[in-house]
Amino acid sequence: MIVERFAPSPTGLLHLGHAYSALLAWDSACSNGGQFLLRIEDIDAPRCKPEFEQAIYEDLEWLGIHWEKPVLKQSRQLSSYSYVVEKLWDANKLFACDCSRKDIAIASAPQEGGTPLMGPDGIVYPGTCRNMISSSGNFSVPKGKALRLDMATACMVAAVPNLGGDMFYFTEIGSGSNRETGLIEATTAELINNIGDIVLARKDIGISYHLAVVLDDAFQGVTHVTRGQDLFEATKIHVVLQNLLGLPTPIYRHHKLIRDENGKRLAKRDDARSIRAYREQGLTPQDIREMVGLTS
Repeated sequence: MIVERFAPSPTGLLHLGHAYSALLAWDSACSNGGQFLLRIEDIDAPRCKPEFEQAIYEDLEWLGIHWEKPVLKQSRQLSSYSYVVEKLWDANKLFACDCSRKDIAIASAPQEGGTPLMGPDGIVYPGTCRNMISSSGNFSVPKGKALRLDMATACMVAAVPNLGGDMFYFTEIGSGSNRETGLIEATTAELINNIGDIVLARKDIGISYHLAVVLDDAFQGVTHVTRGQDLFEATKIHVVLQNLLGLPTPIYRHHKLIRDENGKRLAKRDDARSIRAYREQGLTPQDIREMVGLTS
């Protein structure tokens, strides 16, 4: 059975881009006799507000979307996340990092000008603190530090051998930003060089989006992930983590981003394009569908 999910963060009002993603997942679940799940990604507590969470429920119901109960909230999963972080630390897959964004930018700056290499999480980490990898069982997870995945070590354990090379795979039924679709491959070299040692546990909240979303999708039995093309490259990170942790890899559907008249991607600060604003103007759910290019 197909299990789709919509996983917003309650840090602002839902806008047209959220509506498009949620409606795509909802339509897929309905047309295939599947399930639709709602997940509230509220691990970034200082930015998450109860009023925005309530608005998510109200706006989705107004759009005609219904979901299985109870709703999974990431803030209630923190102990489960911590357990996995500790296991990865004990297995020498993580290292502690004290680098600030400024430190990383300076260390990554090309010697002859130009711009640093950018990955899904910003500047690709230059490996400054990698020599701080733990020795299994010698000491516990450090507090107050970011914990990064040693990508080279993780790929060595998690990669699937294929024709003499180490590869990672996922199935794309939508398209990436460059129209990638079908069976998507990522090599170990690409992951190490173009993505690098990404943060799996932020020093302020003890977890990152990448690890939390992988664990939650597996816990909820999600079979199909519908989300924007801006997360296409991050999916390669998620496949590494799924392989490393022995978790299933869902089928992915990345979709176009909804943009304003100037071609700028919508953000939560665009209150004029929020679902709440359109509701107050008297628009209907069908109007929203037509605005994002969907028909009922």
